[in-house]
Amino acid sequence: MEHVVFKHRRTTLERAEKFLSSLYFTDVNLYGRLYSEHVPVTNIEHYAATGRVSYDEAVKGDYSPTAIGQSFGPTWSTHWFRIHVEIPSTWEDREVRLLWNCGAEAQVWIDGHPVQGLSGEHNPRRDDFIVSKKLTKQQIKQTFYIEMACNGLFGAGKHGLVSPTDPNRAYTLSKAEVAIFDREVADLFWDLQVLYEMAKDLPENSERGYQTLYALNNIINQLEVGNRTTYTYGRELAKQFLSQKNSDSQHVLHAMGHAHIDTAWLWPYAETIRKCARSWSTTVQLMERYPHFLFTCSQAQQFEWVKQYYPSLYSKICHFVKEGRFIPVGGSWVEMDGNIPSGEAFIRQFLYGQEYFRKEFGVTCTEFWLPDTFGYAAQIPQMMQHCGMTRFLTQKLSWNLVNKFPHSTFWWSGLDGSTVLTHFPPGDNYAMEGKVQEVLYSVKNFKDKGRSGRSCYLFGYGDGGHGPSEDMLEKLQRLENVDGIPKVKMSSPDEFFSLVEKESRGSLCTWHGELYLEMHNGTYTTQAKVKKENRYGEILLRNTELFATIATVGSLTSDSGYKYPQAELQRLWKLLLLNQFHDVLPGSSIEIVYEDAHRYYEDIRQSGATLFACAVANVLAKESEPSTPVVVNSLCWERSEVVIIQRAGDEKTSEQKKPDDRVQTDSRGNTLAFVKAPSCGVVSLVPLVVPGSVEASVNQNGLITLKNDHLTVTVDHCGRVTSLQLAGSEKNTVSCTHPANQFLLYDDVPLYWDAWDVMDYHLETRKPINSVIGKATILDKGPLKASVEFSLTISKQSHLKQLIVLEAGCSYVKFVTQVTWHENRKFLKVEFPTSIHCESATYDIQFGHIKRPTHYNTSWDSARFEVCSHKWADLSEYDFGLSVLNDCKYGFSTVNNVMRLSLLRSPKAPDEHADMGSHEFTYALMPHKGSLQDAGVIQQAYNLNSPLVVQYVPQVPSTTAGFFSLSTPQVVLEAVKMAERVERAMILRLYEAFGGKTSVTLTLNLPVKNVKRCTGLEDVLADDDDSLLFTPGQPATVCLTLRPFQIVSLIAWF
Repeated sequence: MEHVVFKHRRTTLERAEKFLSSLYFTDVNLYGRLYSEHVPVTNIEHYAATGRVSYDEAVKGDYSPTAIGQSFGPTWSTHWFRIHVEIPSTWEDREVRLLWNCGAEAQVWIDGHPVQGLSGEHNPRRDDFIVSKKLTKQQIKQTFYIEMACNGLFGAGKHGLVSPTDPNRAYTLSKAEVAIFDREVADLFWDLQVLYEMAKDLPENSERGYQTLYALNNIINQLEVGNRTTYTYGRELAKQFLSQKNSDSQHVLHAMGHAHIDTAWLWPYAETIRKCARSWSTTVQLMERYPHFLFTCSQAQQFEWVKQYYPSLYSKICHFVKEGRFIPVGGSWVEMDGNIPSGEAFIRQFLYGQEYFRKEFGVTCTEFWLPDTFGYAAQIPQMMQHCGMTRFLTQKLSWNLVNKFPHSTFWWSGLDGSTVLTHFPPGDNYAMEGKVQEVLYSVKNFKDKGRSGRSCYLFGYGDGGHGPSEDMLEKLQRLENVDGIPKVKMSSPDEFFSLVEKESRGSLCTWHGELYLEMHNGTYTTQAKVKKENRYGEILLRNTELFATIATVGSLTSDSGYKYPQAELQRLWKLLLLNQFHDVLPGSSIEIVYEDAHRYYEDIRQSGATLFACAVANVLAKESEPSTPVVVNSLCWERSEVVIIQRAGDEKTSEQKKPDDRVQTDSRGNTLAFVKAPSCGVVSLVPLVVPGSVEASVNQNGLITLKNDHLTVTVDHCGRVTSLQLAGSEKNTVSCTHPANQFLLYDDVPLYWDAWDVMDYHLETRKPINSVIGKATILDKGPLKASVEFSLTISKQSHLKQLIVLEAGCSYVKFVTQVTWHENRKFLKVEFPTSIHCESATYDIQFGHIKRPTHYNTSWDSARFEVCSHKWADLSEYDFGLSVLNDCKYGFSTVNNVMRLSLLRSPKAPDEHADMGSHEFTYALMPHKGSLQDAGVIQQAYNLNSPLVVQYVPQVPSTTAGFFSLSTPQVVLEAVKMAERVERAMILRLYEAFGGKTSVTLTLNLPVKNVKRCTGLEDVLADDDDSLLFTPGQPATVCLTLRPFQIVSLIAWF
């Protein structure tokens, strides 16, 4: 006789869990019936490839028999398997799958085509491949190739996820069999899995939660796993329950398939190419089976790789792009770092990314997709809009350590006031797994309830987990409209953003300025040589394009035959952009990634230097001696500086007679001269008389003084600056109690993310470095250059040497620094205590600058104890200030009156040799009167980073005029290049640099016929009234008005 049993929630839930478990009671539970029959694969052959070989090469390999239990390695090696399968004839008309687990990532190949990825790790595990949905006689005997990559989804860390790579890891083949997949059991299994998750994750005291629990328990009671007739009844009961609908007011989750693949991280670039193939072949296969499935995919570089290495897969992708189901997003070449790249590099990410998607798919992305990077610069909204994007998606600020970001959907207002619709998926993840818990949390965590009723839900395993799975798609189908659960709708990003724009445009809040990530701020400094090469590459390519464009225009009126090297410049830019990926440039990848990165940087250096020299030579017109020295100025203002006209040991100009009063041979044996160069121009090298010489002296207290007509700097025996004064002023920029140029060593042990994080408590471990190896000594006394050299001991393993340099006519003092660095989790900084009081400091960023507080009033202020800055940072009070300039550093902090520049870190994971070795870098101090804008800080920082170049050419300039000039220093000419798609046209990019509205006249000393405004994608804009006035001629002029920090691109036809 039956009776009602009191139900205990925990035991009932655990009963359901065990009924679905892959570990417990599989001989009597439902999971154990998913595969009804198994047959081992015994005919397996193995080939150890010599690297990542192609399929065509692999099939010709020398194969030998292997078996279950055999191990393969080492890390990063490749092994191919040829599998001969004979399926029992009794399995005709059944769904048959190959089950394969080699403990590593793998790719199934059939007839030369990549068809699906496999992964053998516990979570996520994808170890089955559909051999046939309905087996026929012709399919009983089959041969497959499986390509095994000896690495896991997240590389092969020795002692954990982000530890250095274990180079000798082996992976074991543990499963190779064919089996019947019981689709009826699977459908019932997915029903019950959804019900179990609802019962478990709905609020414990909710009515719907208990309804689900009792319904689930009842279905299990009705099922007999050995009696298939009960399955149908079980599915009917589940369907009845899951058919109970939601109300119209329910929050809608817009589900989008996603596979976030880091372009390099714990694996090299070459492995990412295969990760893309494994993931996207799996995605395409699912699209063929699930017609409602939509998948978002970013990074044009990854598309290009798949096109190059997997053309048949790429052809399928193109088909689904055309159908609107495989959706290119992001509009960038790679998902780059959000802080360190220059403004022009950001534009190029969008230019080359959008250009690729347009050319290949006829798509221009409207949303910038950057879910995983370490903060977002304040100019990103304007740079996005300039390149055709008005929507932004990320989620990384959910990682904040201190402050919870207050919005999920909001307007983000950038430095110039440009706004973009921004969304942070409230699930705080871009790799959801189709779980009820995630769906419920997404709504609970949505921070703009009442303003919007929609959010994004990105599902799919990333980094080689092969994206969405069959399980995810089946479960999400069941969750589309179920009472008690938010609505789940498969959507495209455009559908989501369009509905938010339509429904909530006027209801959303606005966030102004940068999106600062309160974590991973050590990435501004880690892998210092990568940062240095990045800065150098950005400037080299910018300068090369400038003179290559001038030479190209000039070739129209000369017989030089010069042609703009567009293909090579694009190749070099794309290498640089690749290395700006958000785990490469920040310094958070494994060691072999940086071997690749530095090889690419060397390519950029060598090829870029060759292109630059060729372009400069072709700018010139008059034939002259074979070795005529010229001075090259790539910046858009006239400059007078000290240059090296002959390096020590260089005989190129030894026979030239030089006037003794206009040159100096420095302590290194270099010959120096003071020269003048026009803006964006090339001029014959003519040493000039210095308007005010520089001198060095030692006073009776042993302090060394360097002096020119701009400033006076006093240095003690440790190389510390005790006084820094402007000419004619008695005000000391340096604190009267603490010297500047004080090197510091900090303990630098984070909580977990070694290469990524520097924690606030490191500031409590400040240790001044004052152990002198060689005390400060004068090396050069003028008249063009005065210098002081000293050296310090950092530790038993590390030391530094510095040359303090003051040059004639220069408004800053340089600190040329060499460091031998062999530390373990230490942080090297240099600090500059000042006599200045101000509640904010100003920092250089892309196409402008921002202010940040110098105090810790709030938790938001104190969380920004380390910030990102580009070429300069400034602390100013009324009419007086100090700027710190640099040539390759990005980490900075200013607290009260103390400015600190971050120099070197020494993390041990994921690259145990990060930053070890020798480093050379330069920073400078520039005291100034008035505002930083009026004092020329911005221009001087450009000068430091892009010094005048002396080049020996077979021609001399035909003019002393510059090719481009601007009527105000308030506007900077950032880039000049040839147009990508338009013949006989150049692109000029300018920005307002001071932070105020201005009118400017651009003068072009070239035969320009017409000028119009265009976007960053080089699409011509419709003329705005009075927005641009072009006057033809030679020189031609362009007059236009810019708002504060506005970016303007022009297209000029010639």
